[in-house]
Amino acid sequence: MEIKNLEPRIFWEIFDAITKVPRPSKKEGKIRAWLVNFAKEHNLQCKVDETGNVLISCPATPGREDRETLVMQAHMDMVCEKNSNITHDFENDPLETYIDGDWVKANGTTLGADDGAGIALSLAAMTDTTYEHGPLEFLCTYDEETGMTGANLLSEGFMNGKLLLNLDSDLENQIFIGCAGGMDTVALWHYTKQPAPAEYYFARVCVGGLLGGHSGGDIHLGRANANKLLARFLSTQPGLLLADIHGGNLRNAIAREAYAIIGVPAARRDQLVADLNNFAATVEAEVAGVEPSFKMTIETADTPAEVIDPTVACRLIQALIAAPHGVIGMSHSMPGLVETSTNLASVKIVEPGTIRVETSQRSSVESQKRMIAQMVKTVFDLAGAEVTQGQGYPGWAPNPNSRMVKITEAAYRKVFGSEPETTAIHAGLETGLFLTKYPWLDMVSVGPTMVAIHSPEEKLSISSVAKFWPYVKEIISSI
Repeated sequence: MEIKNLEPRIFWEIFDAITKVPRPSKKEGKIRAWLVNFAKEHNLQCKVDETGNVLISCPATPGREDRETLVMQAHMDMVCEKNSNITHDFENDPLETYIDGDWVKANGTTLGADDGAGIALSLAAMTDTTYEHGPLEFLCTYDEETGMTGANLLSEGFMNGKLLLNLDSDLENQIFIGCAGGMDTVALWHYTKQPAPAEYYFARVCVGGLLGGHSGGDIHLGRANANKLLARFLSTQPGLLLADIHGGNLRNAIAREAYAIIGVPAARRDQLVADLNNFAATVEAEVAGVEPSFKMTIETADTPAEVIDPTVACRLIQALIAAPHGVIGMSHSMPGLVETSTNLASVKIVEPGTIRVETSQRSSVESQKRMIAQMVKTVFDLAGAEVTQGQGYPGWAPNPNSRMVKITEAAYRKVFGSEPETTAIHAGLETGLFLTKYPWLDMVSVGPTMVAIHSPEEKLSISSVAKFWPYVKEIISSI
């Protein structure tokens, strides 16, 4: 069965169409054009602000014109991650979706349910004629995943509603009323090249099979970081030369794969292989409960023409070892919630002579966000890197007594017959940025169940969508 034939059909037909439109972050032109065309086809008003955000407006059903306007909100870009054995061009190729039991997945790539599901829910709500609602607006922002640029540059007065339903969450039984703020710390090492000595043995060392995941939503699960494991092994090898290194991809994804081209004195060839096998066995035992598919391999590589200046290579490896990664602190006000974390996201040679390491820090406490960012910066400073930090984005302080909280809780009880979990989320949402220009907004964030977002294992629950769809309509109709 094709996913467009699943129920509710109105949602899955739209979601299926979205999966066929390439939409990497900062390259959203195709999905933006698709949104504008969708609005035109359904006789809905549509406008695009000067930065690229899209707002689609839907009039109230007859008799409900006096209701307050509700803004539904999602983002148009997706995280573009794929397994190393998959050939896929995220800028041009449609996603290859399939059904696996209760789940919709993509073949070896991220599914883009984050936040294609939010887009599909919003557009379905605007085009479904089987229920009554007040005036609706759908705000679709761009470049959420790599900088929240659309939310940060949102034009004042672009939208009119004072109630906002963010559809960028991933558990059907939760209503999120707050989120962490975040910022990025980037380190650059500039190096000179040296001729590779002929008396050295060169090999390609790879770390793979890790689950990865969202650096906010999954950071508390204790999953292994490929960059940390690779650096940990490299640091054990005396006389090591580094010719190439690449690990991780996006700042908001936990690194799943990493590799390095290294050289050791030829006399240490057999010892290198033995060391790797022993190290892999040690790590396998350490992560057995969380990383069942972990693997580490080594294979002979051609001798490169040049290697990285050993002094810079040593400082880089030491920095990767020393840089913190994972949960730094738990919330004191909301038990069980991560308060502060940092992600050692990626390391790669971005151009000849320059190695770039990207990290991201999050916290629901602004001072703690600055603290962990300063800690990471200090490690890189001491390792001789050129360090820059982004402006970051603010968190969203919870208000458990807000009107939208009461509306969504009541709708949940009516549809599901049980109590929702009203909480905050450690991942970053655009809601905090909206408040800087629309301080009167009353907001909550909800979404159907999806798992392993930001990784090729991402999947969206079919049964959850079937239950969540009437919940969204109940929220909207009760405004």
